[in-house]
Amino acid sequence: MPRPSLLKIDLDALAHNFEQLRRLSSHRQTMAVVKANAYGHGAIACAKTLEAGVDAFAVAITEEAILLRDAGVTKPILVLQGPHSADDLHSIAEHALWPAISNQQQLHWLGTHSHRAVKDLTDVWLKVNTGMHRLGFDPSEVAAAQTTLKRFGIQRITLMSHLAEAEDIESPLSHRQIARWQEVLNDNVYIGRDGNRASFSNSASTVGGLSLAESWVRLGYSLYGGSLAKLPPGLELRPVMTFASKVSATRWIEQGESVGYGGRWVARRKTRIALIPVGYGDGYPRSAADGTPIGTSSGVVPMVGKVSMDMITADITDRPEVDVGTEVTLWGESPSMDEVASHCDTIGYELCTRVTERTPRVFNR
Repeated sequence: MPRPSLLKIDLDALAHNFEQLRRLSSHRQTMAVVKANAYGHGAIACAKTLEAGVDAFAVAITEEAILLRDAGVTKPILVLQGPHSADDLHSIAEHALWPAISNQQQLHWLGTHSHRAVKDLTDVWLKVNTGMHRLGFDPSEVAAAQTTLKRFGIQRITLMSHLAEAEDIESPLSHRQIARWQEVLNDNVYIGRDGNRASFSNSASTVGGLSLAESWVRLGYSLYGGSLAKLPPGLELRPVMTFASKVSATRWIEQGESVGYGGRWVARRKTRIALIPVGYGDGYPRSAADGTPIGTSSGVVPMVGKVSMDMITADITDRPEVDVGTEVTLWGESPSMDEVASHCDTIGYELCTRVTERTPRVFNR
C-alpha cells in the first residue's frame, strides 16, 4: 500500500476562484498566471480548467509556455521574463508567445533577428520599472523603447509594471509606484492616459480594490485560494490545494523526554505523539515552528519537534480519537496555506511551489 501523503487539487475551486476574481476585474481582461507549475498545482490541468474563461495566460520562462503549447493550450501566453537569448526569442516566436521586453539586450536580440522573428510576433509587452527595481525600463526610456519596437514592425505593445507591496496599497512605496505609472501613461503617445493596452494589477491589488488605468489584470496567487491582502466583503476564495496525509504510528512519551532532531521540543507532561509520513523531502518546510497547526476532523493539533526529511510529529494528547489511519491536513481548508506559512517565517507562495514531485497530485473535478 503506498504512502498516504498526497496533494489533492480541486479544479472546481480553481474555476470558482477565477469567477470571483473576474467579477472584481470588471471591464479589464484577465490573465491567469500559471508559472512555476501553476504555483505547484499542475500547470497543464489548471490551464485547461481556466482556458475557456481567461483571455490569456502568463508564465515566467519560455520552457513553461512550450509545455502548455505541447499540451494543446491555444490561448495567448505571456512570457514574463522575456527571451534569455536570441535562440529563446525564436522559440517564443515559433510558439506564438508574447514576450515581455525589459532591457536593452532583449531589444538588441529583437532588432538583430527581426527579419526572422518579428513577423511571427503579434504582441510584445514592455516592462516599466516604477520602483521595484528588478526588471523594466525606467520611465524616461519607455518612449524610445516603444519607438524602437515600432521600427522593428511590432504593432501591438502593452505596457506593464509590478507592485512591490500590492498587499499594502496605502504604503509610501505603492503610492510612489502608482504615481509613476500614471505619469508614464499620461506622457505616452501610444498608450494614452486611459490605460489602453496596459497592465499593472496583480492578484493582491485586484483583491484590494485598487483602481488603476489599465486594460489587463494578472491573476496569480489568489486564483489558488491564497491571499496576502484582506479579502473584501462578499469575496470567497477556496483553497485549491490540500496537502493531506494520515497518521502512521503513535507513541506515549514521558514528561521531560524530547521529540525529533536536536531535542528542540520537550514534553511538559506525559504526551501522546503521532507520526505523519511527510517532511521537507516533500516540501513541508523545515522552518516550521513548534505549534504549527495540523488539521484533523476533530480539530487542530500542534506539530512538535523539528521537521525531518520524511516525517513530522504532532502532539495528539488532547485528541484521543486521533489514531493510526486518521487523515490529517497539513494545509488546505484548515489550516490554510497562509496560516501555516505564518508559523514558518515565509509566505504561502513558497509552500505551494516547493512541494516536490515525490508527493503525487490527485486532480478532482
